[in-house]
Amino acid sequence: MEVRESVIEKRLSNINRIICVASGKGGVGKSLIASTLALKLEKRGHKVGLLDLDLYGPSSHIILGFNRKGFPDENKGIIPSKVDNIKFMSIIYFSDDKPSPFRGIDISNIIVELLAITQWGSLDYLIIDMPPGIGDETLDIIRLVKNCEFIVVTTPSKVAMGAVKKLLLILSELKIPIIGLIENMVIENSNLIKNQIKIMNVHYLGSILFDKNLEISIGKPKEILKTDMINDLDKFLNKIE
Repeated sequence: MEVRESVIEKRLSNINRIICVASGKGGVGKSLIASTLALKLEKRGHKVGLLDLDLYGPSSHIILGFNRKGFPDENKGIIPSKVDNIKFMSIIYFSDDKPSPFRGIDISNIIVELLAITQWGSLDYLIIDMPPGIGDETLDIIRLVKNCEFIVVTTPSKVAMGAVKKLLLILSELKIPIIGLIENMVIENSNLIKNQIKIMNVHYLGSILFDKNLEISIGKPKEILKTDMINDLDKFLNKIE
């Protein structure tokens, strides 16, 4: 085993639960769900960390209004900065939020590096904003992060659900715990998604209605917590905790 990989288990050893927020494809609101979930769990009194591993399009820092000032502190590793009392780590520390055309083995190395160097300390929850799709990145995280659980996000779309079903099947085949599925950006009532995941034996956590006013709250965590989206999330948060 590579030295860095042997360190990862130690870095994550004082975290009670690790929840990966994933989707079969991009554009379904995965990063927004991951960020707001971290916000809500922290407001409920939990110690929370948020790791943005969406290497091609990191956006959690935009959602939370995180203004990076210099590099985070180092002490035998990287000590995450805090955003709204959430410990936060992202590739943006290294890329300066510029386009990052990573390829193949570079992606795996970055994931290993971020997991190996980050000093999370003691946490109740670590929320991981996963890369979209079902590629090496997802498989790397499953391999490296022991005891992780998955929340899968989709929209009420046949196209989105087609990709999501593939992710759910892979997770099931690998016997990775699936907390359930969130149906995001719902405009009208439909049982399309519920019926499809019922056949797959996946728990339907709940739906989040499309919130046309959400965009003006991006970058303002206190305003995000007042949105209709958060009200919808509250309705099934107890199924996640």
